Amino acid sequence: MRLTSFTDFALRALMRLSAEPERIFATSEIAAEFGISRNHLSKVVGDLADGGFISTQRGARGGFSLARPPQSITLGQVVRALEGSSALVECFREDGGDCALTPRCRLKARLAAAREAFMRELDGTTLAECAYPARPRRKPAA
Repeated sequence: MRLTSFTDFALRALMRLSAEPERIFATSEIAAEFGISRNHLSKVVGDLADGGFISTQRGARGGFSLARPPQSITLGQVVRALEGSSALVECFREDGGDCALTPRCRLKARLAAAREAFMRELDGTTLAECAYPARPRRKPAA
């Protein structure tokens, strides 16, 4: 399985928020901490807010924070919300794709089982278990 960079960025941001669930973070802070484009992260934040995972605040003291406790959000919920119905392989598309092996393919069922095992693992893991604390800041030399 391969997740999009969009989902990867979202998981990183949520893992960081999980370490300090009461705190409000600025997009620029998270972007700098993880070396992510601020503009790209802004789009991720919008989708996470639409999914009910984070709350956002505008203004000088604005930013974003977790909308729910990190123990109540699973990685599976986040991946499903952001990856949507993206097909693992062409034959998984809603229209069935254009695979020459259909309907005699013996691979599709195994790939479907692997995808379900992957998602089951993510469903059993909460953000609280993956919380990522801030890196300690270096003290300036005296």
